[in-house]
Amino acid sequence: MSSTVIVVPCYNEAERLKLDDFREFARHAKGTRLLFVNDGSRDATLDKLHMLASENPRFFLIRDLAKNVGKAEAVRQGFLDAFDRRPDFVGFWDADLATPLSAIEQFQSVLERRADIQIVMGTRMRLRGRAIRRKTVRRLLGRAFAQVASHILGASIYDTQCGAKLFRVTDECQAMFHEPFLARWIFDVELLARLKGLRADSAQPWEELLYELPLDAWEDVAGSKLKPWDFVRAIGELFAIRRRYAAGVPYQLDAPAVVSFPVAARPVAQEPGQRRAA
Repeated sequence: MSSTVIVVPCYNEAERLKLDDFREFARHAKGTRLLFVNDGSRDATLDKLHMLASENPRFFLIRDLAKNVGKAEAVRQGFLDAFDRRPDFVGFWDADLATPLSAIEQFQSVLERRADIQIVMGTRMRLRGRAIRRKTVRRLLGRAFAQVASHILGASIYDTQCGAKLFRVTDECQAMFHEPFLARWIFDVELLARLKGLRADSAQPWEELLYELPLDAWEDVAGSKLKPWDFVRAIGELFAIRRRYAAGVPYQLDAPAVVSFPVAARPVAQEPGQRRAA
């Protein structure tokens, strides 16, 4: 059975954490663990995460960052921690569970039966028989953003920004997370740009490593920290990504300069004998 670590970035999520949903998932998930990254939250998020971890310390893991560094860096720090645990797959999932945790098994199934796929990307397609509940304005902005992102990446991708993705752990995958991101929010696009750079000298088109998985259910959850103005900022980040990665310069696998962020002194839940990432 494949082992999986799902990174869940959390910033001031105390009122939105669905603790019972996480507990229910823990009762049935096999070979999967959740690694919560507390991104310097100022509310009771960390207390609630420790409550979960105290109930099931092998399943619920915590990485506590002492200051807020943004979703992109929180996810990256979580992936670096997850890589140290040597799973087969690592993914990230939005803490509000807009994508239900039950979908993780579908993501795993794709990677288990398709050795040629490196990344499974959740896709919010409004198809018959699927419960995709997305606000009209955000849906339209999202589609426009995906069109621009696809143009910059040079590959047609329906939904770059869904907060549910699963990666096969390879040398390339780990290289994609070594360096801090330029983008604070749209790091999903930057990851794809890095993969494209890593594959610059490969005969196989990089986009053939991707699998877009239409979700059975997705729902806008109240309290999202993404505001309409952020879509404008995201366009600026897109062009910064284009300047950095789309100039035909291969993205290198050699050792990069990794920026580390302070971790709070409060103890974190971890496996017995497991070395905690610095």
